[in-house]
Amino acid sequence: MLVELKSISKGYNEITSMEGITAEMLMDSGIYKLEAGETVNFKDEAKESAFLLYDGEVTFRWEGNQEKSKRTSLFDENPTLLHVAAGVEVSLTAGTDAEVLIQKTTNERNFPSRFYRAEDCRSDIFGNNVWGDTAKRVVRTIFDYSNAPYSNMVIGEVINAPGKWSSYIPHGHDQPEVYYYRFDRPQGFGAGFIGDDVYKIVNNSALCIPGGPTHPQVTAPGYAMHYTWMIRHYDNNPWTSRVNDPAHEWLLEENPDIWEPK
Repeated sequence: MLVELKSISKGYNEITSMEGITAEMLMDSGIYKLEAGETVNFKDEAKESAFLLYDGEVTFRWEGNQEKSKRTSLFDENPTLLHVAAGVEVSLTAGTDAEVLIQKTTNERNFPSRFYRAEDCRSDIFGNNVWGDTAKRVVRTIFDYSNAPYSNMVIGEVINAPGKWSSYIPHGHDQPEVYYYRFDRPQGFGAGFIGDDVYKIVNNSALCIPGGPTHPQVTAPGYAMHYTWMIRHYDNNPWTSRVNDPAHEWLLEENPDIWEPK
């Protein structure tokens, strides 16, 4: 399913909701747009929450703690994020106009809040020196089951260079996932696949991917693509790895026999 936010207005802009047409994703997600000098408070008694700075300067306050963070480029800078359990009050104060992505889901576990700085984010290069670098991309993982097993969520970012693929080779997993896209230019576009269905991806669009189908992505030449990937663990079945499509596993062989023009 494709969700399109035509524009980002002041306040909360919903991407998915645990109620309504995107309920299958089992997560609330959206972009909160703040004006310079504005303070907003959040407290959810039933859901854990993650607050990911997208743009601007924001001061995060929670449980007597305070962190000021600034981000000017989704493409060139690692993220900062505050992750809290249900019942924890969070205050955000914008030093400039700012945008924050919020991800939430139900979780009865109580766990310590954590603020992830840019240096805490794992950043990997996938697809390097294979397939002519056509699927080379940056994959940033903020938290997943390996470093936050108490959470019911996973969140990270992918940076696609112009004309390249990601989520490749095609893979799937049991758990639902949401991809939320931004491009370096507003007219940028690409394509997202869910099984055999293909969707045109544009700025501020999102793919809601049910558990099961493969979901590779590609961006058009000339346009860099950023997307936040958000996964919801199932009870007793957390997301820990990808399940590759066997039809394409030959590409993982050393020096696969790929046709080249003569």
